[in-house]
Amino acid sequence: MKKILIVNGHPDSESFCADLAASYKRGAELTNADCKLVNLIDLDFDLNLHYGYRKRTELEPDLLKVQQDILDSDHLVFVYPTWWGTYPALLKGFIDRVFLPKFAFKYRENSLLWDKLLKGKSARLIVTMDTPKWYYWLMYKSPGHNSMKKGILEFCGIKPVKITALGPIKMSNDEKRQAWINKVEKLGQKQR
Repeated sequence: MKKILIVNGHPDSESFCADLAASYKRGAELTNADCKLVNLIDLDFDLNLHYGYRKRTELEPDLLKVQQDILDSDHLVFVYPTWWGTYPALLKGFIDRVFLPKFAFKYRENSLLWDKLLKGKSARLIVTMDTPKWYYWLMYKSPGHNSMKKGILEFCGIKPVKITALGPIKMSNDEKRQAWINKVEKLGQKQR
């Protein structure tokens, strides 16, 4: 049985991203996958890595629990909106605090190279946006997608990382949103 961790990175618990995260979970559970949905807004943690990597910032119990959930999972799903080209501060703070050296990666002594400690896992990004996908790619070079996929997840050994971008949200109607919810539920059924 596949173990899936779904992380909703939207700070509004009643957002469309919350609906999408629940939809993915529903789809995956239809195949008897073991799913856990974490809404970051419900966790109690400081967003800031106060000392960078110079000095350890102790992890709150909620973050220790999520770290264990990540280790236990085969597949990670991140659901979030694109804001200012990337992702909300809540998700960025979560990544800064959770994907730490000796947990997600380990720098080699006297080397620029590193060990990827989260190998063997896959991921799906479900990203809402108001910018048309082609414009986000052509004009901005997809900075949020590249950051999450290459700069964070693949850096830590998570591969493959697939991206589902949905939008423009602000111009969508109820029918279009329902179609996206159905699409995401089918992704959950395929567990990809």
